[in-house]
Amino acid sequence: MKSRPMMLVLLLALTGCQTTPDRLPRAEPAPAPSCYFPTNGVAGEEVLRQSVAVLENWEFELDNTDTTLGLITASKEHELIGYYDPYDDYYGPGVRFFGGLGLGHRSSIGLGFGGGIGQRPMESERVSVLVQNDHVRLSRDIRRFDHLRDLRESRSASDDDFCRRFQSALPAFDTGSRL
Repeated sequence: MKSRPMMLVLLLALTGCQTTPDRLPRAEPAPAPSCYFPTNGVAGEEVLRQSVAVLENWEFELDNTDTTLGLITASKEHELIGYYDPYDDYYGPGVRFFGGLGLGHRSSIGLGFGGGIGQRPMESERVSVLVQNDHVRLSRDIRRFDHLRDLRESRSASDDDFCRRFQSALPAFDTGSRL
């Protein structure tokens, strides 16, 4: 009987620890201003067609296209050879031997196998192109997964270099100086 009031006090104390966020999530770092540019009078369908060609040329695979919305989403993955996962001390697949010697006549030996045998960490890059209201908006993010396919890093990669290279690769925006 005495434990119920104590449990109620603890429950009330813990509920006071939960707070609501003070802002909505946003991309960090913020997208570069060069990731939003006008179509310069080129039809939206033509910009989308050229964007598909550029992404495929850069070895992206189309995930989704919706011409009524003016949206293209593409991604590509590659293995991260030599990637060190800072979140755990994983040194790659393999066999581990361990053992010990105790007092008296006891001894032991063990054998362990590393997880994720035959799998490597992966990096996934996703790009979205939105053509709307005579403007193009690029969005790019990069995610890294460990050998067990657990997400370890994620960041917005809508940087100035990528967006300028993308815009200059579009034939409609070619100014003669490709990066």
